[in-house]
Amino acid sequence: MAFVFKRNIITIFMAIELMLNAVNLAFVAFARAWNQLDGLVFVFFVIVVAAAEAAVGLAIVITIYQNRHSLNIERVNLLKL
Repeated sequence: MAFVFKRNIITIFMAIELMLNAVNLAFVAFARAWNQLDGLVFVFFVIVVAAAEAAVGLAIVITIYQNRHSLNIERVNLLKL
């Protein structure tokens, strides 16, 4: 729920990463319980997507901070001049 209630971009970013890790844990648990490799394949793809999201997301956060000097969601409105 931190994704909904927090106002700091870094905190929201960490909440998204935590959700992805929770999905990975569920995939690994079900793959282990049913002796299937399908869950582990999905974990690999989720980790790849999370790494790409982390790289692009941090680049966007750094750019926003350099331009707006704030990471508060309410103060960062990119549609206004």
